[in-house]
Amino acid sequence: MEEVTEGLSKKILVVEDNQDSRELVVKVLKNKGFEIIEAVDGEEAVEKAIAERPDLILLDISIPKLNGYEVARILKGKEGFKGIPIVALTAHAMKGDRMKALEAGCEGYISKPINVRELAAQVKSFLKGRWESIYDGEKE
Repeated sequence: MEEVTEGLSKKILVVEDNQDSRELVVKVLKNKGFEIIEAVDGEEAVEKAIAERPDLILLDISIPKLNGYEVARILKGKEGFKGIPIVALTAHAMKGDRMKALEAGCEGYISKPINVRELAAQVKSFLKGRWESIYDGEKE
């Protein structure tokens, strides 16, 4: 597998309807050299994922039109998306919510509020194929 380094050209789809949260995630990841695609709802997320074929998808669960669970199920059902990690970003911190995200096809889960100091490292870990679930910045 390709080594992931600073200044890389990996493409990340950030799906978040809250503008402040989205801008924060985008800023952190752009500063680390990632190419960013943005979507604000589930329908746009599916369209952009199909058109752009990102290397990783950061997916808020509580988004309009199609929720994050639906987006993950749709994308994981499409050819070519099984190997693209989808990481749920959400304030839903209950254990049942974590399981729902994983069952929908997400490879991991990052709780909000997002720790900006750890976000880039978490993303790199998923890009390297380390798809362990991440909860509140720690691997289980």
